[in-house]
Amino acid sequence: MSTSSSQFWQTRRGLIWSNPKAGDSAHIRAALLRPRFGQLLDIALEFGLERLRAEWAVLDREGTAAAQRARRPVERILCHIEEGFVRAAT
Repeated sequence: MSTSSSQFWQTRRGLIWSNPKAGDSAHIRAALLRPRFGQLLDIALEFGLERLRAEWAVLDREGTAAAQRARRPVERILCHIEEGFVRAAT
């Protein structure tokens, strides 16, 4: 984990409290399984929307009960973030 991403996760310790040295993917996936708009927006700004979508694709393919519960809110949130990015770019 790079220093900058390490610092990013310092303020979000609750995502993976049992392993604070977990990598970016583990943190991002944990956030996706407990979707909160502000948190996912922060991650999209830090790592990019593409990375967020890629990590979601992994979870969605796994098809766990947690991923199935999170599917609708995650897809809605990612859509809203994308719309916001498009509007901000114009």
